[in-house]
Amino acid sequence: MDFRLTDDQRALRDGTRELLARIWPPGALREPVDGARMRALWRALGGAGVFALRLPEAAGGVGLGAAEAVLVFEEAGRVLLPGPLVATHLAAGVAAGAATGERMVTRVDGGLVAWLAEADEVTGEVRGAVELRSVDPLTPLHRVPGRPAPYDPLAALLTAAEQLGSAARTTETAVRHARGREQFGRPVGAFQAVKHRCAGMLVRAEIARAAVYAAAVTGDPVEIAGAKLLADEAAVRNARDCLQVHGGMGFTWESEVHLHLKRAWVRGRMRPTAEEAAELQAETLGGAGAG
Repeated sequence: MDFRLTDDQRALRDGTRELLARIWPPGALREPVDGARMRALWRALGGAGVFALRLPEAAGGVGLGAAEAVLVFEEAGRVLLPGPLVATHLAAGVAAGAATGERMVTRVDGGLVAWLAEADEVTGEVRGAVELRSVDPLTPLHRVPGRPAPYDPLAALLTAAEQLGSAARTTETAVRHARGREQFGRPVGAFQAVKHRCAGMLVRAEIARAAVYAAAVTGDPVEIAGAKLLADEAAVRNARDCLQVHGGMGFTWESEVHLHLKRAWVRGRMRPTAEEAAELQAETLGGAGAG
C-alpha cells in the first residue's frame, strides 16, 4: 500500500499552511480569543472549505476523503488553531451552517466538552456540565457527568492529526533554537545531549506520522486508536523535550512551546485516551493470538 502524498495532496497541505498563516498568525496565540474573533476565524475556515472538505461536491462540499482531512488538521495542529474544529467538521452536512462556518458545533468527548458556552450546537448530552479551569488558555472546558459514549474513530483520527502537527512543530522549534542559541561559544545543538534529544523528537514525530497517515487510508478503528496513542505520546513528549532545549524561557508567555504542551494534554484526554487505546490494542492482539 502506498502512503506517499500525491501532488494534489501536497498542494492541499501547502495551501492550508498559507491560509492559516494569514488568518491565524503566531502572534494570535497571545491575544484574547473573544467571540468576535472566533466567529471571523470560523467564517474564514468555512469559506476555505475546511469543514466541508469531505462532503460530496453535489452537497456543496469539496469531495475529498479522510486522508486529505488529516493533512488539513495536521496543519491546524501545527499552529494551535483554537475552537471545536473536529466537531464542526464532523457536523458538516448534518447541522445547518456548520459546513460554511456560520455555526460552531461542539461535542462531548470523553466526558469533556470544549467551547460549550460559545458553541451554537452541541452533539451529546450536556446536562449537569461543570465548568473547569482548563490548563490550556485557548481551550475552555466543561466536564459532563455520566458514562462516556464509545469513541468516534473519525474524531479520534482528526485529533491524532492535530497532535501530529503539534509534534512536528515543536521538533522544528527545538532544532531552530538549538542552532541559534549559543553557550560556551558554540550552538547548543552542537552538544551531544541536545542532538540526541532533537533526534528522538524527530523519530517520535515520524513514527506518529506513519501511523496516522496509514490509519487515514485503512480507516480501521483499532489502527486509528493506535495512531492516536502514538500521536498523543509524540505531542506531549516532544513539547516537553522542546521545553528542555529552550530552558526556562520555554515556559514564558512570549514562547509558544508551553502552549503546545498544554494543548497536547487536553487532546490526550479526548477518546481514546492512552489507557483506552493500549487496552484496545492488547485485546486485539490477544484475540489474534487465540485464533
